[in-house]
Amino acid sequence: MKTYKFPPQGDWIKILQRPQVPQADLDGLVKSFFDDIQNQGQQALSTYINRFQGFKGTQFLVTEDELKSAETEISDELKSAINQAYQNIHLFHASQSEKVQKIETMPGVICWRKSVGIEKVGLYIPGGTAPLFSTVLMLGIPAKLAGCKEVVLCSPCDSSGKIHPAILYAAQLVGVEKIYKVGGIQAIAALTLGTTEIPAVYKIFGPGNQYVTAAKQYAQKFKVAIDMPAGPSEVMVVADESAVPAFVAADLLSQAEHGVDSQVVLVTNSEDFIQKVELELSKQLAVLPRQSIASEALENALILLVEAVDFEKVINVYAPEHLIIATENVSELAEKVVNAGSVFIGNYTPESAGDYASGTNHTLPTDGYARQYSGVSLDSFVRKITFQQISEEGIQNLGSTVELMAEAEQLFAHKNAVTLRLKSLEK
Repeated sequence: MKTYKFPPQGDWIKILQRPQVPQADLDGLVKSFFDDIQNQGQQALSTYINRFQGFKGTQFLVTEDELKSAETEISDELKSAINQAYQNIHLFHASQSEKVQKIETMPGVICWRKSVGIEKVGLYIPGGTAPLFSTVLMLGIPAKLAGCKEVVLCSPCDSSGKIHPAILYAAQLVGVEKIYKVGGIQAIAALTLGTTEIPAVYKIFGPGNQYVTAAKQYAQKFKVAIDMPAGPSEVMVVADESAVPAFVAADLLSQAEHGVDSQVVLVTNSEDFIQKVELELSKQLAVLPRQSIASEALENALILLVEAVDFEKVINVYAPEHLIIATENVSELAEKVVNAGSVFIGNYTPESAGDYASGTNHTLPTDGYARQYSGVSLDSFVRKITFQQISEEGIQNLGSTVELMAEAEQLFAHKNAVTLRLKSLEK
């Protein structure tokens, strides 16, 4: 980790800039996948699944027998943990439901807004080195709460056609009925365009590697929405000497083990604390199974030594996906956060809790997009439709206002739509 000691505020943006990971131009590659699936449909999809996943089958829908088998392949302890996470996530997201409120803006003019579930949504669940069954809960629960009529889940299988059993168990738990053994660009293309087996959807959710991310962005050319722009996952830990060095090191490593491009930032006002954290990092890293991945991620990590009074400014300049605050004035500082995806407050609130089971959603904006995007929530799966109903009294009260405004904009048909109604009510 590279340390910057009390840099001028003017240098913060440059210091906190996310590392630019060299990536090949994927547009041409993604376009070729989409073109093939658009022109050849299921045949092209089968070819890609055979080539990239090694699965030679021709049927990709997970069967009832496979679902039943998956339930027996994971331990009762893990099932219990998943069930507990389900309850917490469900409770938190259910609380986000809005009741319809009819507002009479003036006598006879009633307006209201109603949340309506997006009819068809696709959930992409990575299943490679880290099968993210927790993401099934994070996306499937709000999708079902929102009332989405068709929820389609895609996750890559291995060469034998097997999806990780915990992914299948979680999918059953949330009530997802259409699960397909397809990953990568081909999954996003299938969800966008549809095939004889996989239905097209209106919005696609879920994390993925650079290929999946590029494919989701390309899907928007076909009027398919996506959850948010995505980049490498990241954490910023803001801590002073009231924090526990071992906890802070564990939080930094839990982010670093996601992938070699994970972003890890420590902000503190104590040089002594930095030394303690670095010692803990060495000790904990040495026994991590994903040590090589975490080590490479830490090469791009940084430590920022600043005055405590500057904590708030640093946070809001960086706009982290995950923000952990472990300071003496933790509640006061948390209230000043305006740019962050999800905030974890105090020494006993690790990012891991939000990643799995506290109740909040772990699908969050990265790469500074927390300045303008929210994380996934119940709102992500609904559209807000406005309604209005105007009575005879209402059009008489409102009519002249609309007529005057329409005439001023020289939109006389707009004015006439009101004038005709007013005349019909004249005695």
